[in-house]
Amino acid sequence: MRVLLVGGAGYIGSHVALRLSERGYMPVIYDNFSTGHLRFVDRFEVIYGEMADYECLRHVLKNVDAVMHFAARAYVGESISKPREYYATNMVDALTLLNATVDAGIKKFIFSSSCAVYGAPERVPITETTPRCPMSSYGQTKAAFEDALKSYSSAYGLKFVALRYFNAAGADESGLLGELRSTETHLIPLVLKAALGRFPEVSIYGNDYETPDGTCIRDYVHVNDLASAHVNALDLLSQTDESDVFNLGTGTGFSVSEVISAAEEISSLHVKRRILPRRQGDPPILICDGAYAETKLRWSPQRNLIDILRTAWNWQLANTEVARFCDVECRAAKDEWPGPGGFAKQTIPAI
Repeated sequence: MRVLLVGGAGYIGSHVALRLSERGYMPVIYDNFSTGHLRFVDRFEVIYGEMADYECLRHVLKNVDAVMHFAARAYVGESISKPREYYATNMVDALTLLNATVDAGIKKFIFSSSCAVYGAPERVPITETTPRCPMSSYGQTKAAFEDALKSYSSAYGLKFVALRYFNAAGADESGLLGELRSTETHLIPLVLKAALGRFPEVSIYGNDYETPDGTCIRDYVHVNDLASAHVNALDLLSQTDESDVFNLGTGTGFSVSEVISAAEEISSLHVKRRILPRRQGDPPILICDGAYAETKLRWSPQRNLIDILRTAWNWQLANTEVARFCDVECRAAKDEWPGPGGFAKQTIPAI
């Protein structure tokens, strides 16, 4: 089965591509390389294209059997100050992809959603039936696209799985893949980069939450566990005609301070902290209830926070110099491609 991964050269998409290939699927990467990296996916068939380009998608979708949608703007804080950009990409452009998928007659669609759809729930752990009350434009666009999927499923027979990630973290144990961004906002890579001296300190946004140590609590799930969930979701869509939504997390929460302390133990280095005011859109506690995913998706996480930190630390050690120039690499990779229109020239055959 050929599977189109839209945004597949990014952090999570590239890990999913690797797992798919190991399970006998044929990943096809579709990316504009604004944040993704060609080096992560150059072993696969790769197509340069924009999610908003219906004609390019129409051409590509003729030759695939299922779609996985990873492409999105994904910074919660930025989404609050720039809602226009988030609705344009995460809704308008994403609907172009959804329309092209339906028009191509493809029935299997897997969506990267987020626990941000829940906002600040009154109770934790969070189940799939917890009311969605997103606090940011990012969460709102994820919730809105879930609603679009439900409508398209009812009207056009599209079958989908929406996977609500909690905090994705870690790196592939092989050392081939990991988090690589020109602008980093995720806690774990920020802490590890601070340990390496790339940043002078780590900012803690708020130490006055109603949590044991006053800092936010999050559920961190290893990126390879998330990747395995995507393969299971594709298997599920191949076996049933039902659409569904699943939370993906470990069921265990760690505070910002606890993560920093654990990272110091892994690295044997001290990390300086700086306390700043709370950020708008940050719920105090987000912890997953993964019982439904374990029962129906046949998925449960295999790695814990220490596994996450160790793989992320090894990735940072091996890629410190690469990380310094990843923004240059993104631009260079994008410059290698011709503009939209020359479909045959846009495709690099799998190695």
